Amino acid sequence: MPGTRKLGRTTDHRMSMLRGQVTYLLEKGRIETTVTRAKEVKALTDKMITLGKSGTLAAKRQAMTFITKEDVVKKLFDVVAPTFTDKNGGYTRVLRIGPRRGDAAEMALVEVIGFEPKPEEDKKAKKPAKASKKEDKKEDAKEEKKAEKPEASEEAQA
Repeated sequence: MPGTRKLGRTTDHRMSMLRGQVTYLLEKGRIETTVTRAKEVKALTDKMITLGKSGTLAAKRQAMTFITKEDVVKKLFDVVAPTFTDKNGGYTRVLRIGPRRGDAAEMALVEVIGFEPKPEEDKKAKKPAKASKKEDKKEDAKEEKKAEKPEASEEAQA
């Protein structure tokens, strides 16, 4: 039964951790965590997606009390939940990926089924930043040259 695992934390700490993981899962589409946490996150994420499927204002307010980011709630109601309109549960899956190197804790990958993260967006966001630094240097050099040329032409005219 979901919600019965204590995960070695107090209630407030446990719920805060799970809220953060559910928010991140809905934002990114997949997270890596321990198997026991993954099972709890799966149950809570399925509940949030079910809320999103109803699409009512009351459901949106309920989701906002649990999910920590407002834009993730919007994404849940506008993008994620509509993809599951014909499905009754089983919106997420837990894939075991083996032991963690440090303490050999059994790790798992939690994914929202059918919701693939777009790695192109992350790459596009990073590349222009690098290119803009180079372009800024080139533009600065061009501006300096342009600034020098008018001075030289003014001297020639005088």
